[in-house]
Amino acid sequence: MHTKTIKELSTLLHSKAISATELATHFLDRIEGSELNAFLHVDRALTLAQAAAADARLAAGTAGALTGVPIAHKDIFVTRDWRSTAGSKMLGNYTSPFDATVVEKCLAAGMVTLGKLNCDEFAMGSANENSAFGAVKNPWDAKAVPGGSSGGSAAAIAARLAPAATATDTGGSIRQPAAFCGVTGIKPTYGRVSRFGMIAFASSLDQGGPMAKTAEDCALLLTAMAGFDERDSTSLTPEQGGVAEDFTRELEQPLTGLRIGVPREYFGAGLAADVELAVRAALAQYVSLGATLVDISLPNTALSIPAYYIIAPAEASSNLSRFDGVRYGHRAAEYTDLQDMYKKTRAEGFGPEVQRRIMVGTYVLCHGYYDAYYLKAQKIRRLIAQDFEAVLNGPNAVCDVIMGPVAPSVAWDLGDKTDDPVANYLADIFTLSTSLAGLPGMSIPCGFGQGEKNATRPVGLQIIGNYFAEAKLLGIAHQYQQVTDWHLRAPAGI
Repeated sequence: MHTKTIKELSTLLHSKAISATELATHFLDRIEGSELNAFLHVDRALTLAQAAAADARLAAGTAGALTGVPIAHKDIFVTRDWRSTAGSKMLGNYTSPFDATVVEKCLAAGMVTLGKLNCDEFAMGSANENSAFGAVKNPWDAKAVPGGSSGGSAAAIAARLAPAATATDTGGSIRQPAAFCGVTGIKPTYGRVSRFGMIAFASSLDQGGPMAKTAEDCALLLTAMAGFDERDSTSLTPEQGGVAEDFTRELEQPLTGLRIGVPREYFGAGLAADVELAVRAALAQYVSLGATLVDISLPNTALSIPAYYIIAPAEASSNLSRFDGVRYGHRAAEYTDLQDMYKKTRAEGFGPEVQRRIMVGTYVLCHGYYDAYYLKAQKIRRLIAQDFEAVLNGPNAVCDVIMGPVAPSVAWDLGDKTDDPVANYLADIFTLSTSLAGLPGMSIPCGFGQGEKNATRPVGLQIIGNYFAEAKLLGIAHQYQQVTDWHLRAPAGI
């Protein structure tokens, strides 16, 4: 069953070839036997109770397309019954009194929760090595990182521990782990998916989205997840375009005449030769499907790293101030006064990377530095968005979508960059600008690295579209997946 797509599982469930309880049990058994550290909390009884409810809906004829399909949630989304830790000691034993909107929507669709997935602490990282509960291993090569921060989500899909997973993307945390683990993931337009119940990192950047094996599966999941939520002040209203949609509607659209922008800044120095080879081959495949390639420039791409690593830490320093040991979460056991309690609680509860970003963020927001750093970074953010607008928007648009690599290299070895945070940050060079602009972007598998070490490490193709172009992106990805099989390949022994 674990080799099936969501669509195939849905067909089996509705035809009564398998029950939701049998399906959930199958995946729970696989999770129990896994050594990837992808899951942080599993509760078999809770999962099987949800599966029984799904079976009742299937028997009553009130089931939808996703009823009975198992899903696992990144541990950045709060859940009523499973622990919600954000990969941090600060929330090590926290259980939320409510479900995140994304979790609610999946439950309303009849999906069955398998558990909570490991992630970088408070979603801060590119390798899933910053989790307080240990690193996740890449199913393709246990010596490699799975990418971050949604490494648990990507590893679970790749290892066939779950057919579907939620994830979040602040600067590339859906796309990069999807690329490193050879699965499909999409970051929607900012504001498309509710942030209510998503433990905040950087509020103007955080966006939830799905991961699965195929673009078609992601389209089904996003259809269930997206839509306006009055509880989220950043959620797009119906007037702004935040309406419920059928994201499967363009899956069968032919690609004849599609104009693909290829940014020259994405193919310069720093891009590994094996990654470029796989991406170029994918572009050639699109040409054979009727698309044309257009040389474009996104001149402010290099500025996305300094802009992001000012804006995101600034927002993190504000968002994480709530974790002070007073209301909930970790509190130091011994302290002399309130100030001492704050200091010890935060020093004990936060890991090194979170502490680093809080300090950077606090610094750039200080009086005397705000204009020099934060305000200037916001101006650069506007320039980056204008780069995309120039090629994608209006009557003078030169392309319909943009394609290129997701990351400069395939997954690196566990521990290779733990002592060099800047090297980790540079791994996000091709994903940060999309997040800063609030555009939708996705990653689909398009090949593997080369050489003895990298031959089993996947490469992802990034597809970036205009605002609200998720259905178009998913259709473009689906057409590619109809003529290739990278998305169906699985690690050895799966």
